[in-house]
Amino acid sequence: MNTLPLLLRRLQFPGLWRWLMPGMLVLFFLAILLWLPWQARQMESNERQEKLIADTLWVEQTIRFQLTRNEESLRTLGRDIGNDNLSTEQMHQRLEQLLNNGRELARVIRVDALGEAIASSDPELHLLAPTPQFLATAARARISGNPQYSQPAAPKPGAAMTMDYHLPLYRGKTYIGSLVATYRIDKLLDEMVPWWFAQDNQITLLDRDDKVLARRAAAGPGHGVYTHKRALDLRGASVTLVTDSIKSEPHLLPNLLVGSVIALSLGLLWSLIALWRDISRRLATEGALRQQMSFRTAMENSLVTGLRARDLEGRVTYVNPAFCQIVGYPPEELVGKLPPMPYWVPEAMDEYQQRFAGVLAGTITPQVETVFQRSDGALIPVLIFEAPLVDSDGKQTGWMGSILDISDRKRVEELNRQQQEKLQSNARLATMGEISSILAHELNQPLAAISSYTTGALNLIERAAVNNEAIDCSTLKPALEQASAQARRAGQIIRSVHQFVKKRAPERQEVALQDLVEGIRALIELQARKYHVVLQTSIPLDLPKVRADSMMIEQVLLNLTRNAIEAMQDVAPGRRILRLLAHFDAAQSQVAVAVIDQGCGMAPELAERLFSPFFSTKAEGMGMGLNICRTAIEFHGGTLCHDANPQGGTIFKFALPVARSGPL
Repeated sequence: MNTLPLLLRRLQFPGLWRWLMPGMLVLFFLAILLWLPWQARQMESNERQEKLIADTLWVEQTIRFQLTRNEESLRTLGRDIGNDNLSTEQMHQRLEQLLNNGRELARVIRVDALGEAIASSDPELHLLAPTPQFLATAARARISGNPQYSQPAAPKPGAAMTMDYHLPLYRGKTYIGSLVATYRIDKLLDEMVPWWFAQDNQITLLDRDDKVLARRAAAGPGHGVYTHKRALDLRGASVTLVTDSIKSEPHLLPNLLVGSVIALSLGLLWSLIALWRDISRRLATEGALRQQMSFRTAMENSLVTGLRARDLEGRVTYVNPAFCQIVGYPPEELVGKLPPMPYWVPEAMDEYQQRFAGVLAGTITPQVETVFQRSDGALIPVLIFEAPLVDSDGKQTGWMGSILDISDRKRVEELNRQQQEKLQSNARLATMGEISSILAHELNQPLAAISSYTTGALNLIERAAVNNEAIDCSTLKPALEQASAQARRAGQIIRSVHQFVKKRAPERQEVALQDLVEGIRALIELQARKYHVVLQTSIPLDLPKVRADSMMIEQVLLNLTRNAIEAMQDVAPGRRILRLLAHFDAAQSQVAVAVIDQGCGMAPELAERLFSPFFSTKAEGMGMGLNICRTAIEFHGGTLCHDANPQGGTIFKFALPVARSGPL
């Protein structure tokens, strides 16, 4: 009960207040010294951050405005195309104008409903090699009926990132293709970000995985203090605009005196905080490492691609479950093992050893296709990608291989090959069906002549026997010779048909073009006589041999000549001339062949779809003849094309490679 009065008496002691008040004032002063710089720093930081956000929003709106303006221009062009208001030249001019107005555009092309490029902003139309992402974006645009952006990607390793804008085109309700504008991601920043903003900030475009698509840092990299992210509103694509100011944090301490006082006051606190941060970082690093290991293990276990690591001696140091599933061996039978490996095919052991030596020497091709043998004896075709395995110091410690099971792809390729052979066989049978009536008439003549000559010879023999006279050989021999000649003629026609329709696997051989033409000349002339067409051939005798499959080339020549003959059925009889020309192109080491008619020619809109499957200008046509011809020529490494004949009609041209052993 006496404690409270005693405490009150002590508080009333003057010496206590003399030390208490200055101490409180010093503490208050120190608090003010700490608070004022901190508050000033916070205000400056907030001001810089707000300015950065405002400028970022302005840049984002600038980019969206330019993209929207390009979209409007493409929609206007799309409406003109859908209304069929543009000629081919006008379309090229409009595409070039779009490219000139938007320097961020790499190209603008138009593709048809099948994905084939038919117009481009380039002076020359280059064929597209559409990627799966390109086709997927085009399909989304076609299905939704709305324009779509593709996720930015590099067209090939080391190239700049690009992004496609697909605008579907319709004529009425019919889908006729799309307009595709390709943006260079780096040009978006170079052309649309003001120079004054780039001088103060690092600007970056990221994809959905925070992968850098493009970056502009005119004044150096950002310090990571003032940053802001803004997603670009692009339909079908995920692109984020990130700005990072090059300004560092504001100076916390305005002068050395205040800094010295605060440094002495916060020394102990700093040491405690440093110790706490070190412990926290260690714990966080250990947790992140455990999480990363768990993530890596889960990712490797979920892969369908086999992974295999080997050291510099070729010893297997790691395999994932997918690789074990491909070869049919557990990890304990593979890890630590040196070649020869249990999944190598015994018959190809020398080939594996040579390839393995090339991998260790660093001279082997990074990508190779081979065959593995599973533990159950089954052969599995695989595709292997080899890459050096480098440690954190840049030193190579081994090789990492990715193995793909391509059994399904091989089955699909074999099925496609079989289907192509069936199409060619059906096309040959259809061709023979079309000329069957002509063939019957053509065979009737030599058979009737044979019958007449043999009947006359029999009558002569019978008359000599009745009259008991000697047979006059000078009278009998010419009749039998004529009958033999007619029999050879009929036999040649039958052999031509048999060689043309018989089924066999494609096989490239060294053949003479003259022999190919002579082999089907009878079939060509059968059709030519039906329409009173004159066949003219110009094939030099010293023409080199070509390396080709004779059956395929005969199919191509017969289809092209048949089309040329039918194209001239409505022209004047004097113009019905079919020319088959060939010459040697020494520069390309090829034999060029041309089939020239003087028919009615073809309209430009028909020429664009001429090689499309199931497209035909004939009421009874299947629409596969020219498509099969083009496939056959591409099988030989050439291209089937056509031009207008200056004298009227059409010229179909293709080239075949010269055999190495052929005369030059």
